Amino acid sequence: MAAERVVVVMGVAGTGKTTVGRLLAEALGVPYAEGDAFHPAANVAKMSAGIPLDDADRVPWLDAVGAWIRARCGGGGVVAASCLKRAYRDRLRAAAPGRVVFVHLTGDRALIGERMSARTGHFMPVSLLDSQFEALEPLQPDEPGVAVDVTGSPEEISGRALAALRAGGA
Repeated sequence: MAAERVVVVMGVAGTGKTTVGRLLAEALGVPYAEGDAFHPAANVAKMSAGIPLDDADRVPWLDAVGAWIRARCGGGGVVAASCLKRAYRDRLRAAAPGRVVFVHLTGDRALIGERMSARTGHFMPVSLLDSQFEALEPLQPDEPGVAVDVTGSPEEISGRALAALRAGGA
């Protein structure tokens, strides 16, 4: 995978975007950013209250993630960001045309719900998982990226993602 590309690790809440993203960044030797850190406080409060974000809520977040991506062009990076809808991914690709590739972490709703229930200290409640699956628009064939199943350990998942990226998904 070309170092000047930025990998966006996407998927519904609970798929392991943060963990897999960090492992990918380490393997690629590039900076990592946590997409949740780009959310305005109002978005975090809304999600913490169990209220799904709407498209308007996501605009400042997407623009902040896009700015981070744009700043990494030429050096590469990995950012974890849900990017559930094609329009969100299009907005990030527009921030750095030809420089963004997606790793879509996919999995069974029951497995992901179980993992979300087991984690602590995160603002996203399990009650929002169904709304995440409802909003999800999987990667399309014309979108640069790969889909990677989330069964297995984080190391196995990131290994599959890295192999897929190196095999041409990037």
